Amino acid sequence: MSEFALTLWAWELTGSATALALVGFFSMLPSIFVSLFAGILVDRTNRKYLMMLGDAIAASSTLGILILYLTGNLAIWHLYLAASINGGFGQIQQLAYSTSITLLVSPLNYTRANSMNSVVHYGSNIIAPAIAGVLYPIIGLEGIFPIDLATFGMAIATLVWIRIPQVRKAEEAEEAEEAEEAGGEVSKLDVLWGEVTFGIRYIWQRDGLRTLLIVTALFWFAHDLGGAIDEPMILARSNNNARTLSAILSIAGIGGVTGAVILTSWGGMKRRVNGMLLGFMGAGAAKTIFGLGQSLTIWLPAQFFSSLNFPLIESSETALWMEAVPPRLQGRVFAANSFVLESVSAIATLIAGSLSDRILEPAMQSETILSSLFSSIFGRSAGAGMALLYVSCAIAMLCIGAVGFKLPQLYCLEDGER
Repeated sequence: MSEFALTLWAWELTGSATALALVGFFSMLPSIFVSLFAGILVDRTNRKYLMMLGDAIAASSTLGILILYLTGNLAIWHLYLAASINGGFGQIQQLAYSTSITLLVSPLNYTRANSMNSVVHYGSNIIAPAIAGVLYPIIGLEGIFPIDLATFGMAIATLVWIRIPQVRKAEEAEEAEEAEEAGGEVSKLDVLWGEVTFGIRYIWQRDGLRTLLIVTALFWFAHDLGGAIDEPMILARSNNNARTLSAILSIAGIGGVTGAVILTSWGGMKRRVNGMLLGFMGAGAAKTIFGLGQSLTIWLPAQFFSSLNFPLIESSETALWMEAVPPRLQGRVFAANSFVLESVSAIATLIAGSLSDRILEPAMQSETILSSLFSSIFGRSAGAGMALLYVSCAIAMLCIGAVGFKLPQLYCLEDGER
C-alpha cells in the first residue's frame, strides 16, 4: 500500500518516468554491493535474526518518510535514500529467507514451496493496490503509512515465535578445514577475497550453473527494462487515473496467486528447466499484448496471463539453484547470482527512464522515423514511446525463452552435471 501511494505521490510531484525509475534504481544499487558480503553473513549468522533486522530497518525508513511528510519536508530524493537503505538490508533479508527454505523442505518440494512463496508475494498485490487506490485520495500518505508500520510489527512478531533451522556447525567446520588445506598459508585479505568471490567462481566453473545465470540475467534485464516504465506508461495513457493503475496491480496479484495455487497443487513440471523457459515465453507473449493495449479491456486480461507465468518462472528457477548447490554454500552462491541479476536490473532500470523521457516519448509525439513506423500501432499520445519500449522488451523475453530450449547445458544441470 505504501509503495503504491508513494508512486502516485511521486508521479503527481514530477510527472516523470525517470523519477519513478530512479526509485527502483536506488533500491537496487546498494544491494549490488551488499551482495558481495551478504552471502558470507548469511552462511555464518543466524538467519532468523537477519530477517528480523531487515523488517526493522524497513519500518524505520517508513517512519522517517512519514515524519518528513507530516512536517512538509518530504522530497523525491528522500525516496531515493529510503530505497537505498531498504534495498541494502532487504538483500540480506531475502538471502536469509531463500536459503532457509532449503532447510525446511525436501528437494522434491522445492518448486511447490517456492510457489507458496509466490502466493505471499502476489496475494498482497490483490488487495493492497485496490485499498490504497481508494484510500489515497481520502487519507493520503499520513493515513496509509501507519498501516504499513503495523504490518511490520506483525511480521517481526511472527518471526519471534517460529524456529528457523541453521546450517550445522559440523558442515561449517568441514568447509573451513577444506579451505585451509587448499589454501595453505594465506593472508587475511586473501581469505576475505576468496570468500567474496567464492560464489561467482563456484558458478562459473560449472557449465550448467553458468548457462543458467546467463539466460536468467538476459531475461530479467529485458523484464526490468520494460517493467521500470510500466506504471508511468499506464498513468500517462489513462490520464493519471490511480484507480486504473490499482486495478491493473490487483489483477496482477490475482494472476500471480492463481498461478501459484495451481503450481502448489500440481508441484510443477518434471523438468524444471522446461517450466522456467515456458514461463519466459508465456510472460513475454502476454506482456506484448499488454503493451499494445490502451485500455483496461486489453490491460486486465493481458496482465492476468502475464502474472500467471511468474510463479512458474521464479519457482522453477529458484528450485534449480537450491537443488544444484549444497545448503552450506547457498548463502555465497545465491548472493553471487543475486549480485549479477541486481546489477543487470539496475542498469536496465537506470536506462529505462532516460530512454523513455528523452528519446522515445519525444520521438513518438513528433514527426520522426519512429513515429512514422510505429504510430499506427502505439499512437502519438503520451505514453506511446514507453509502450514501444515495453513491447520491444516483451518480445525479447519471449525470444530468450525460445532460445533456451536449444541450450543443452541447462538440461545437463538437471541431469546431474553441476
